[in-house]
Amino acid sequence: MTQIVRSPERAEPARTSLFAGGDVPRRRWLVIAVGALIGFALTVIWSAEFVDRTIGHTVVGTLLEEDAGTQISGIGAGIAFAFVSGLAGTFTACNAAAFGALAPLVGRRGAAGGPVGAGGRVRAMVRPLAWLAAGMFAVSAAYGVVVALVGTSMPQFQTSGPGTWSPRLVQAMIVYGIIGALMLWQGLAALNLAPDPLARLAARHPNAPMLLMGAVIGAFLIGRPFALFRQMFRDAAESGNVLYGAAAFSLQSLGNIAVMALLFLAVALLGGRRLQGWLAARPSRATAIVAGAFLIAGVFLIMYWDVRILARRDVIWYPMAPWA
Repeated sequence: MTQIVRSPERAEPARTSLFAGGDVPRRRWLVIAVGALIGFALTVIWSAEFVDRTIGHTVVGTLLEEDAGTQISGIGAGIAFAFVSGLAGTFTACNAAAFGALAPLVGRRGAAGGPVGAGGRVRAMVRPLAWLAAGMFAVSAAYGVVVALVGTSMPQFQTSGPGTWSPRLVQAMIVYGIIGALMLWQGLAALNLAPDPLARLAARHPNAPMLLMGAVIGAFLIGRPFALFRQMFRDAAESGNVLYGAAAFSLQSLGNIAVMALLFLAVALLGGRRLQGWLAARPSRATAIVAGAFLIAGVFLIMYWDVRILARRDVIWYPMAPWA
C-alpha cells in the first residue's frame, strides 16, 4: 500500500478566492500572531494629529499652493481639492486598510502562471487594479450622488462637543468596525481557517474579489472623519450638484490608492522577477503575505476605530504612546 506523504512546506490547499496560490503555510497560527501583533502595535503608536494635520495639510498646501483650510471656490477647484486631499489621506487611519486590499497583487503572475517579463508583470497587476477601481468608483460615486441630494443633514455633519458621542463618530465606528471584520474574515479564509463566501463566485468570475475589494475602499468615504474630506464633503453637499458629487468623491478615492498602487507597480517592475522566484520556491509565501496584510488591516481597524475610541471616551483603558 502506497503511503501518501504531505509536503512539509504547506498544509492543505486553501479554498479561497484571494489572489494567492492557494497553498497554506504550515505555521498558520504564527501568521495570525504576527499580523495581530503588528495591527495592535500600530494602534498604540498611531497619531491622528500628525497624520491628519501635519502630513495631510502639508500635502494639500504644497500641491495646491494654498492653505488647506481655505474654502473651496468653484467646481474646478473642488475637483482638484478632491484628488489632492485623497493623496493627502493616503496614510490616515481611515485609509490604512487599503494596503490590505491591494496586497493580493503581490502574488500575481502572467496568464500562463510562469515567469514573465516586466511588461507582463505590469499587465498582470494593471488588470486587477482596473477591476478594483471599478468597484471603488461605483461605491464612491454613488455616495457622492447621495451627499449632493441629501445635503448637510447627513450624520457626517452632526458634530458635538469634545468627549461626546457625535453621530459622525458613531458612524465611523460602525463602518470601520464592519470593514475591519471583513478584513479579518478574509485573512482567516486565506489561511483556510474560515469559509470564504467569495470562493464560488470567484471560480466563475475571477475578477470578482478585486471588484468587491474596490467597493470596500469606496466605502471608506462613508465613515471617514478626515478633516480635509469633510471640507470637500460639505462643498459637495451644499452644491446640490450630483455630477460634481460623484466626480469629487471618485477622485477622492482615486487619490487614496494612487500612491500605494504606484508602489505595487514599482515592485512589479524593479523586483518582480526576483519576487516571483522567491514566491515560486514556496507558494505558501504568497498566501502568508496576503493573509498577513488582511489580518493587520482588520485588527488595526477594529482596535483603532472601536476599542481605542472607547478608551478616548474613558469607557475602558487602552495603551497609547504619549504622542498618540
